[in-house]
Amino acid sequence: MTLPDTMKAVVLTGHGGLDKLEWRVDVPVPCPRAGEVLIRVGASAVNNTDVNTRTGWYSKAVRGDTGSAAAEGYDGASDADGAWSGALSFPRIQGADCCGEIVAVGDGVDSARVGQRVLVRPMHSPAGAGSDVLATFGSERDGGFAQYTTVDAEHALRIDSPHSDIELASFPCAFSTAEGMIQRAALGAERVLVTGASGGVGSAAVQLAKRRGAHVTAVTSAAKMEALKELGADETLERNDALPEEGFDVVLDLVGGPRWPELLDALVARGRYVTSGAIAGPIVELDLRTLYLKDLMLIGSTRQDPRVFTDLVSYIEAGEIRPVVAETYPLHKLRAAQEAFIQKSHMGKIGIEIPG
Repeated sequence: MTLPDTMKAVVLTGHGGLDKLEWRVDVPVPCPRAGEVLIRVGASAVNNTDVNTRTGWYSKAVRGDTGSAAAEGYDGASDADGAWSGALSFPRIQGADCCGEIVAVGDGVDSARVGQRVLVRPMHSPAGAGSDVLATFGSERDGGFAQYTTVDAEHALRIDSPHSDIELASFPCAFSTAEGMIQRAALGAERVLVTGASGGVGSAAVQLAKRRGAHVTAVTSAAKMEALKELGADETLERNDALPEEGFDVVLDLVGGPRWPELLDALVARGRYVTSGAIAGPIVELDLRTLYLKDLMLIGSTRQDPRVFTDLVSYIEAGEIRPVVAETYPLHKLRAAQEAFIQKSHMGKIGIEIPG
């Protein structure tokens, strides 16, 4: 196969507003290094982390919610810590999700991998780095908002599925985040509360928790309750509803914000709270008495054991979970896709179709 020298891509030029996303048609096609594969991207999707990284929300100087400046960026966000792992190198091609086909391999990679349909593990340790050194596809290295991308071969997992590229691209970031939270909590056939349940991670958590036999209560808007029940939620609560005290064994929280103390009150003694997001705000009030008198466990969840993604691929191939794609946009309309994402009127994921 003859590969082009340049490709189409959306490039992030710095932290800030939607104007920092630039459509380009002359980006050099990356060359796979030793141990890497080159993937022709079929589809990607929009995630909170794409928006949060663009705006610089991860900077400790930012104390507000993720939506208040999602279009224009945050004044005072620092380039030194604007990404979750610190400073980013610009320009950067974002896109934590990627479904595509391997079209070339670097030294040391079996050439038989050419032609494989793959999903990219979005959260991983770079080759040769320790397990605590973490890179996010589309953040610490270029991602899926381009026609071609590279990744370490071990993080491009072969997938055998009848789903379309768009459908498969809805899985990697959101579902691996949710599965990582669930595995950290060692969730079984217990009572679990999922906040932010209509988003990509939240709706994934509903499916994945139900898959484990849990009794799932989803917090969402009234308009999305029935759709979440179709995904597997046993019960639903509106965002401003009172939570039952000591009603849950596990809380999977993506929201944070001012109502955060109520989540701990809703846990039973020895309950487990897991967080992987704070869309309503990262600064919360903790009453240490609640924590120690109830023997609670508070768990942050970002790093993932490699089995999280391999397990996820097996669930997809077995048909145990299904994609939830609300809308699809072509890559050159990524700004419009992010604008739609920011409105939060959708459920599940917004897919990005990559031109051939």
